[in-house]
Amino acid sequence: MADTKPTYYITTPIYYPSGKLHIGNSYTTIACDTLARYKRAMGYDVFFLTGTDEHGLKIEEKAEKLNTDPKSYVDGMAKDIKELWKLLEISNDKFIRTTDDYHEHAVQVIFDRLLKQGDIYLGDYEGWYSVDDEEYFTETQLAEVYRDKDGKMIGGKAPSGHEVELVKEQSYFFKMSKYADWLLDYYQTHPNFIQPANRMNEMVNNFIKPGLEDLAVTRTSFTWGVPVKTDPKHVVYVWLDALMNYITALGYATDDNDQLFKKFWPANVQMVGKEIVRFHTIYWPIFLHALGLELPETVFGHGWLLMSDDKMSKSKGNVIYPETIVEHYGLDALRYYLIKAMPYGNDGSFTPEDFVAKVNYDLANDLGNLLNRTVAMINKYEAGKLPEFKAGVTEFDADLEQTAAETIANYNDLMDKLHLSDALSEIWKLVSRTNKYIDETAPWQLAKSDDAADTEKLASVMAHLAASLRVIGSLISPVMTHAPKEIFTQLGLDPESLSLTDLKLSDLPAGNQVVAKGTPIFPRLDMEKEVDFLKSQMTQSDKKKGRAAMAAAAKAEVAKHEAAIEGDWNPAETELNLTKPEMVFEDFEKVELKVAEVVTVQKMKGSSKLLQFRLDAGDEDHRQILSGIAKWYPEPEVLIGKKVVIVGNLKPRKMMGQLSQGMLLSAEHGDEVQLITVPDNIPNGSLIS
Repeated sequence: MADTKPTYYITTPIYYPSGKLHIGNSYTTIACDTLARYKRAMGYDVFFLTGTDEHGLKIEEKAEKLNTDPKSYVDGMAKDIKELWKLLEISNDKFIRTTDDYHEHAVQVIFDRLLKQGDIYLGDYEGWYSVDDEEYFTETQLAEVYRDKDGKMIGGKAPSGHEVELVKEQSYFFKMSKYADWLLDYYQTHPNFIQPANRMNEMVNNFIKPGLEDLAVTRTSFTWGVPVKTDPKHVVYVWLDALMNYITALGYATDDNDQLFKKFWPANVQMVGKEIVRFHTIYWPIFLHALGLELPETVFGHGWLLMSDDKMSKSKGNVIYPETIVEHYGLDALRYYLIKAMPYGNDGSFTPEDFVAKVNYDLANDLGNLLNRTVAMINKYEAGKLPEFKAGVTEFDADLEQTAAETIANYNDLMDKLHLSDALSEIWKLVSRTNKYIDETAPWQLAKSDDAADTEKLASVMAHLAASLRVIGSLISPVMTHAPKEIFTQLGLDPESLSLTDLKLSDLPAGNQVVAKGTPIFPRLDMEKEVDFLKSQMTQSDKKKGRAAMAAAAKAEVAKHEAAIEGDWNPAETELNLTKPEMVFEDFEKVELKVAEVVTVQKMKGSSKLLQFRLDAGDEDHRQILSGIAKWYPEPEVLIGKKVVIVGNLKPRKMMGQLSQGMLLSAEHGDEVQLITVPDNIPNGSLIS
């Protein structure tokens, strides 16, 4: 009989093995693993892919510094990453390496096919190249530019902070420009292709509309890569090589071995960090279209996990390694925290204080204590056996039953829409409601009564508590791999029966024996001690260097042009002047604060201080606001799609010849300024009162 299960194909990015992976990398893989486990539990035939991107000049140079050859170096790194994924209990079905023979062969086949059909051509390339980023940059894209005494550009720094060098070489190019109009149309007709939706605005406004340039897809200045069959002095450059892993892993372009490709392609979800969304939503769909292949259903670009042992700041990036967390606090604590800490599509943050608090309050207090109390009471009041579940026995049962049903429905909807953090929040509504149910029903009072009705109520309360924990354990099972089994075991349920298919509160098996004495599944932590420990384990990340470099470059640029701009722009008249005299309430009532969405934003020509915003504030047309915050947003495109707060009824005024129709609200602390943002679900034009 043919397999009738629906299929689900999910991929992580393939990780570049140039250094040890931290919990930011782990987030992506754990998030994909959560979705894979969820879909399996819902009855899907899942294929989950992860792996490593192992070619390029950076690897060649890294190996040389370590006095080894590139293959030996990447072999060791791939082994370490596989061991990390094993530690994190990642349930991937395959681990691809771009040095795998079948992948290299398939890339050669794909390159030749694109060359023969005219999508690839030979030319000469000259541009500024970052070895560490494996990316070319134009002068305007650089965070910092170096010039000689005559003003000629001689180098610079990429947005990552890595140095760039001038590269001149012969290269094969892919005709990206040929497909720009097709891609724009595809975006319009497939609104779910890029998620969250604001990432699409970034791609269109920052990369496609300004003009999509043809892409260099080979290099001749190094040899560690896939050689072009017909011209072996060229090796295939990173993105044409790396991106193809998602189809070569399924057997595409291999002889008589493409059954997995036929079964699982196109992918349902391809999850990546926001810094590589461009490559996965511009280059990747164009490559696929040129090959005549369907595109993935969704490319999801999640935010960054920002870390700090002080106040949150992108310029203070710290990292902590997953092995440290797992060793000291257990795997479930790490997996729960990472999924909970990352809001849908936005940046999340790791702080030692927040980590310890979530373990203590969410896991130990709310969930762990609920299990402990339930097991103890079933032993005390029901001789350790689960009573039969009966609906509506006490006056509080119906509300708990309704909360459980709503939680299950909302959870499934949120998981399907990739709102993983929100799905956990939904589960904790049921955790909270169940804890409240204990206080409402007061089982210790019912146990004192000799009334038969109270005895029945007590049994119902115990059944409802156990049933609620059974549902909670099932719902958290895609995220946490140990606690759900422990919950089931302590309740006398078979851990192998964990399932999300047709989950109901009423399906509690009666008569099962709970454990004689429950043990805490999440012991409480000493806040001060554990915060100090975590701070001692945090180390400086590479991203700090880049963002600090960009901030320093922006600061230097501000100082350089300050005198020239002062005549046109007075900071005391803008939103950055936050020290103001008292006002009476009647004056404050005149201020109209509105929610507006950033449609486009760019640096103001002729000014290093001003950003030029186009905003949707629910008006008939978009409005323009100029804001002197360029210093704090060296990459202003990250603001596209954000919901901000504006003063909507401020009299328009001209600044440097441009009309500014309002004011953006921002917060200032020390030398840091940050725009005030609001949740994405608040409609544009909403009034704030």
